[in-house]
Amino acid sequence: MRLSLLCSSLLLLSFHHLVFPISCNGSQVDNLYKLIKARKSQNPPHTEFLDGLDDDAGKFSPEYVGPQDGLMQADKIEALPGQPGGVDFDQYAGYVTVDPKAGRALFYYFVESSQNSATKPLVLWLNGGPGCSSLGYGAMEELGPFRVHRNGNTLYQNPYAWNKAVANVIFLESPAGVGFSYSNTSADYSNAGDKSTAKDSYTFLLNWLERFPQYKNRDFFIAGESYAGHYVPQLAYTILSKNKITNQTLINLKGIAIGNAWIDDNTGILGIYDYFWTHALNSDDTNAGIHRYCDFDTGDFSSKCEQYQSLGDQEVGGLDIYNIYAPLCNGSAPNSGSSVKNFDPCSDQYVNTYLNLAKVQTALHAKTTKWAACSSLGWKDRPTTILPIIKRLISSGVSLWIYSGDTDARVPVTSSRYAINKLKLRVDTDWRPWYSGGEVGGYVIGYKGVTFTTVRGAGHTVPSYQPGRALTMISSFLQGKLPPPS
Repeated sequence: MRLSLLCSSLLLLSFHHLVFPISCNGSQVDNLYKLIKARKSQNPPHTEFLDGLDDDAGKFSPEYVGPQDGLMQADKIEALPGQPGGVDFDQYAGYVTVDPKAGRALFYYFVESSQNSATKPLVLWLNGGPGCSSLGYGAMEELGPFRVHRNGNTLYQNPYAWNKAVANVIFLESPAGVGFSYSNTSADYSNAGDKSTAKDSYTFLLNWLERFPQYKNRDFFIAGESYAGHYVPQLAYTILSKNKITNQTLINLKGIAIGNAWIDDNTGILGIYDYFWTHALNSDDTNAGIHRYCDFDTGDFSSKCEQYQSLGDQEVGGLDIYNIYAPLCNGSAPNSGSSVKNFDPCSDQYVNTYLNLAKVQTALHAKTTKWAACSSLGWKDRPTTILPIIKRLISSGVSLWIYSGDTDARVPVTSSRYAINKLKLRVDTDWRPWYSGGEVGGYVIGYKGVTFTTVRGAGHTVPSYQPGRALTMISSFLQGKLPPPS
């Protein structure tokens, strides 16, 4: 079972004049649920991301770029503790300073492709929350090269890792306060938000590309899931806007892919309760009450609406909201052994144990930290919808994919479809099945400017539950073509 504690406060630990968050072990779903509930309150945090980030390049000044000489080699990992034999790719980890005055630095883990890394694109992977780790989730439980054994001490290879053949992948822990990323200014932890996260991630990229200059002209893609439905489009638009500054590095952004992504509050919440009802998780009466008393066009939720939504949440019961058909981590879950084909529901625990080993933190060049999968940060700004940014990205010509594991009930396929429908895009390629490993991998439809694809049998973290299908999908995305029709 995914850890379900909701963090109520941010505790701070001073270590050699550095400030680290001590985080309750929540999850992406917990943090996102907390955000959804805050949005439904009377006075939710709200600013428009595009305010002040217009097309006037003259308003921008170059971002901080520090000296990077020698840091690439210093960040190289000789070997991770407990890693299996036969590792045929280079891996790196370390910190990139994004604000020297505040003492703010973001932690990354980078794996080069094991096949022709010099010709493969560069992919940045972001997990959501907000406040959850791309290292703990993305790298160690989803698309990274390794998974953690039950003993919490050793690793086994993921044969469907995205760096196997299709990409060089950066996993970024962002913003500061997430995972190993930190700030010397404690106020940074209580004043996080969409705008500062996009700005710091962009500054990270500028500095990282100086550290790894061989990737400066490489095709660049951003992918992520959950609340990265905000992070990824916002960072993409920031890159396109700031690429207009001629005296700093141009980032060769080609496309973005967001999975089970929180895009639009009103359609997102509507999609949750419609998914509950269509998957026999809610009663007819509850569903009828939600539709009778909740105004999903304006987002005006009366007390009666809130009452029916709470009833809908209660009726779902104690299943894994990440994947409604998955077993729980209750001591009797089947042992997946060393196979990624059967996702172990206790994986969060193994990863937490592994990343808190002193020898692992040393190998990763991380500062001694009480690492946790998710942090409780004070989130100060977030728009109610990302659709205006998506419209601008469509106009820019950047490839834009939205994908959805179809067994996730927290950000379900219905929420994604409702959000896309609000864009009122022309259909260029009709709905059809796509295939992976000789089976239906999911379904795809091509709109003018957006590709939407489902991944059959996948939960919220798509590569965890369907690694082979996820690899087929992302390979097609990077190649600029739809998933295979047969």
